[in-house]
Amino acid sequence: MSFANYDDPFMQVQADVLSTLDITRPLFTSYLRIRSLASSPSSPELAQARSELETNLQDLSTDLQDLVESVRAAEKDPFRYGLDVEEVGRRRRLVEEVGGEIEDMREELVKVVAGAHVQGGGMGLPSPSAFDAESPHEDGYAAFEQQRQVEIMHEQDEALDGVFKTVGNLREQAHVMGRELEEQGEMLDEVDTLTDRLGGKLQGGMKKIKTIIRRNEDTMSSCCIGVLIFVLILLLILAIAL
Repeated sequence: MSFANYDDPFMQVQADVLSTLDITRPLFTSYLRIRSLASSPSSPELAQARSELETNLQDLSTDLQDLVESVRAAEKDPFRYGLDVEEVGRRRRLVEEVGGEIEDMREELVKVVAGAHVQGGGMGLPSPSAFDAESPHEDGYAAFEQQRQVEIMHEQDEALDGVFKTVGNLREQAHVMGRELEEQGEMLDEVDTLTDRLGGKLQGGMKKIKTIIRRNEDTMSSCCIGVLIFVLILLLILAIAL
């Protein structure tokens, strides 16, 4: 049974992570819906949903790193922090599950809009080339906007790469902690087995000691009785002689 309580820093950070995760999941669902309906990767609504989701995922990654460091410290000496092996294992599984969910969301963020959706009944939109002669300024503005959106997407991709590396490192650390915990569990099993053997040997030794003590007590009693008999006989002989 774990001795952890609500004053444990891990429990406090865990509560923050789970709270942020509960907020992030609806944002992720909303992002997927907007992306499925968006006609272009540069859609303002899609960019806003993506930005909000990235902010929450960044906060989750930071808090998750704190949890990983806490679990690693606890695995080295669980009893020092008032924890047992089962509680440390539960914390490690929590870190792995949250890290996996964050990574799944990150993978969805790198996907782009599959294609444009055509709006309207049966009439398509006119070709952009039809406006070339009438609106040269609009074309220049459109080109500028497109270039700006490309730059924004490039910056977001770079930020995502950094987050992906962080999440990957977290998962690797979680696997390492899992292996260390398994090794510690095997060591504890060996200690328990050795303790049982020593306990059996100690009980056998105590029985032998008790047997020897009882035998010595019987021998001393016999000697005392013999001495008393000899003294009585000697006194009788002296009394008769006198």
